[in-house]
Amino acid sequence: MIESITLTDFRNHTACRVTTHGRRNVIITGPNGAGKTAILEAVSMLSGDRGLRGAPMTDVARFNGAGGFSVFAHLADETEVSVTYTGGDTNRRARIDGDAAPLSDLSGLLRVVWLTPREDRLFVDSASERRAFFDRLAASFDAAHAGRTARLSKLMSERAYALKSGADTHWLDAIDAQISGTAVAVSAARIQYAGELNYFLSRCAVSCSGVLEQMLISGVSAGDAERRYMDYLRQNRTLINDKMVLDGPHKSDFGVFNNDLNLPANLTSTGQQKTVLLDLVLAHAKLVHAKTGGHCLILLDEAAAHLDKNAREKLFCDLADTNAQVWATGLDASVFENVPNAVFVACHDGEINNILTSEK
Repeated sequence: MIESITLTDFRNHTACRVTTHGRRNVIITGPNGAGKTAILEAVSMLSGDRGLRGAPMTDVARFNGAGGFSVFAHLADETEVSVTYTGGDTNRRARIDGDAAPLSDLSGLLRVVWLTPREDRLFVDSASERRAFFDRLAASFDAAHAGRTARLSKLMSERAYALKSGADTHWLDAIDAQISGTAVAVSAARIQYAGELNYFLSRCAVSCSGVLEQMLISGVSAGDAERRYMDYLRQNRTLINDKMVLDGPHKSDFGVFNNDLNLPANLTSTGQQKTVLLDLVLAHAKLVHAKTGGHCLILLDEAAAHLDKNAREKLFCDLADTNAQVWATGLDASVFENVPNAVFVACHDGEINNILTSEK
């Protein structure tokens, strides 16, 4: 868990520090534009990710990135971690206990999951949005998964370029062999994650569908699935309207079914979809604790949106059972007055004015 976090030249924060006092719930309130979401974004970057907004670093740093930014955190186990970006340099840099470290090493220290208003449309948006959401969660346990999904995307682009350039068969065979191996590994990781997540779900269920996923679920071995997909790639080397038309993990989708209503999540109300999203995050946090013994960081931007009083109280009661530290934002502090074991942070114009703690 995070004991304190310091932001320097991050979004509209010139310099601010949030101290959690060891509390499990960190409630950040204030008017629109005060910098609440920016604090959550800073926390999300400590996982080695590009952040919950996925924004260019020049947009994150004050003054259009001219001076860069830094995020520094002191963890409950005395570990110190930081992410810095200097203007003009496209690479972020990480440090663990003062020593330079790869960004990927941060994910082993801080496993972060977030929900923002953008994810409220997860079940009705495109399949690519759902893939990105679940792939990010799966990467919490399989550090190589993020690299494999990125590699698959790069290989697909290389294949399209090769086809447009009239590359010879040997070049295409080499690319297709790499694609098929990577594609099967990506699909297998998705299936495993969905199955493990379902163990902690009762009111909903997650499924993963796609040509390779179906092969693996039906009992086809990874080696056979790789060979079949390789044959498929060899038989589909024709561009249609200058585009490469292929099926595969880059087209796969995740489905979520609401067991209480006996309906796919996308056919339920906005409030019911939000409830299912929160169930997914709760299950993920429990899975993190079960597999690693560690604690998850849950970031909830506009946490009270679409939830009534009873739903909010139940949410934070359920969160208490996940062994996670929760960072939540909202406009009105009174909405969270019954949240237990909380520290309240008042945010105004990019500055932290006061910190009030709740002993409940």
